[in-house]
Formats: sequence, C-alpha cells, structure tokens
Amino acid sequence: MKKFIALILCLMLCAVSFAGCGGSETGGDAEGGTYTIGICQLVTHEALDAATQGFKDAVIEGLGEENVEFLEQNAAGENNTCTTIVNDFVSKNVDLIMANATGALQAAANATVDIPILGTSVTEYGVALEISDFTGTVGGNISGTSDLAPLEEQAQMVVDLVPEAKTVAMLYCSAEPNSAYQVAVVKECLESKGLEVKDFAFSASSDVAQVAEAAAAAADVIYIPTDNTAASCTETINNVVLPTKTPIIAGEAGICSGCGIATLSISYYELGKKTGEMAVEILKGNADISTMPIEYDPNPVKKYNKTICDELGITIPEGYEAL
Repeated sequence: MKKFIALILCLMLCAVSFAGCGGSETGGDAEGGTYTIGICQLVTHEALDAATQGFKDAVIEGLGEENVEFLEQNAAGENNTCTTIVNDFVSKNVDLIMANATGALQAAANATVDIPILGTSVTEYGVALEISDFTGTVGGNISGTSDLAPLEEQAQMVVDLVPEAKTVAMLYCSAEPNSAYQVAVVKECLESKGLEVKDFAFSASSDVAQVAEAAAAAADVIYIPTDNTAASCTETINNVVLPTKTPIIAGEAGICSGCGIATLSISYYELGKKTGEMAVEILKGNADISTMPIEYDPNPVKKYNKTICDELGITIPEGYEAL
C-alpha cells in the first residue's frame, strides 16, 4: 500500500511538472521581450509589399531584431487561404497578427477575439467588418491603418484631366467590399457633375481582361479604386485598355504605375510603418488596442504616369509628381 501511494504521488508530481512546462508552440515571451508576430498578406503586389516592409521595419526598430520573430505568409489572392493562415497563427498563439488587406483582416477577425489584430491596406473598416455605426474605433482586439485617400478629390481628377469625358466606367472586383464602397462614393460625385457612370465588375482575375475590354469600349475614361485584384492584374488591364486610348484614373500608385495616367495616392510603406509603430506600443503594454482609433495617411499626393500620359497625349497640370 505504501509503495502504491508513493507511485500515485510520483505520477501526480510528474503531471504538475508537465503542465508547468506546457504552453504555446511558438507564442512570444512578453516578459522576456521576445515576440512572435504573424503576418498574413492577401496577395503579392507593390502596394501590399511596401506596407509589409514598412511594418517589419518599424517593429524591428521598436523592439530590436533579436527580440521578434515574423511568421510571414501570403495567401496568393485567396480569401480561404487567409483563413488557413490565420488559424495556424492562432494555434501557435502568436503575440499579434498583422492582416494586410481586407480579406486578411476579415479572416483574422473571424479566427480570434483574444490575439491583437492590426490591419493595414484596408480602405474602410466599417465596411470590411460590417460595423453599421462605425465611428473610427473598432474596439475589441482590432485596430490598424486605412489606405483611404480622399475619394471626392479622385473624382475631381477625372474631370480635371479628361474634361471632354461624358461616360466613366468603374472597373473593380465585386468580391472586394471596400472596392464597392469606393466606387459608390466616386460614382455619386461624378454623377453630381453631370457624367454618366457605368459599373464593370469582375469576380476574379480570370475575368479582368474581358471586363476591362468592355469598360474601355463603353466609356471615355475608366476609374479603378484601390483594389487588390486589379493591382495584381495591371499588365493585363494595360494590354487591353491602352490600345483603345482610354485613360485610367487609379485609386493608388501601384495601379497607376501599371496602367493609369494619374492617382491621388498614399505611401503604403509609411502606412505599414505606422501600423508597426502601433504594434510596438501594444506589445510593450503602452497602449490598449480596444481604444486605438484607425489611423490614416494625412498627406496623400497627386502622382502621374509620364509614359502613358505621353502616349495618350495628356498634359498634366502643375501640382502632380511623376511616378
């Protein structure tokens, strides 16, 4: 009986010891200053790549390269893959998730209410997260930065740069809710100026060429919002639209450099850097993510694509920077 009791006590002590050594496989040690950050980027293109790099640079600057591990994954444009990626981050109990673009943010928001989530390259958080009374702060475990540039000023660029235009085509991905939001705002602005506006939405990258061809045939000028699918297909769009001599006003610089004549755009690197600075404050315990409002770039810049403008014979007024 004594040997039996001793055996039981020994097993109990082993169990307690094992439990004490348990924990996350990858999660950071906040007390020791070591952190693990999961980065989920929706797709590869210039703008999102710049935001991710800015984020990493700011985090390394704030925490020290030796104190942070990045688990960086790219979903190749697939929202379902975003879900798989962030679920893996949650299973590894990372200290923070950076969600680059709307699809990544939505997947992260559905995956955890505990791990801090910072979005970037997301245009309108109220739309992305279906918050009907959004006032600028998401609350809970989510905050971040927005890539929204003044849409009314983008609409005015259509009038200023293509004054003879009577019909404008809205070219965007119907699967991206923030693209639809931008289109609705710009459409209202243009219609108030007496222009006819037509929607040309594609559902996937495989549809881009056909829809872009239809848009170019139906309109005098095309507007493309900040749209991740369009941004990854600028070469396709340019190959279809440029021969028709139809100018494109773009929502951001990456799309403009690939197929547009002008844009009112932000710096995605600086946007990512701001997101990284927010991450540092959260991880150091200096900020409560639930009270952090969404941050915006206060200094959008008018830029133009000299090569395409020259080919189309479009003269850009003062106040624009060449890409």
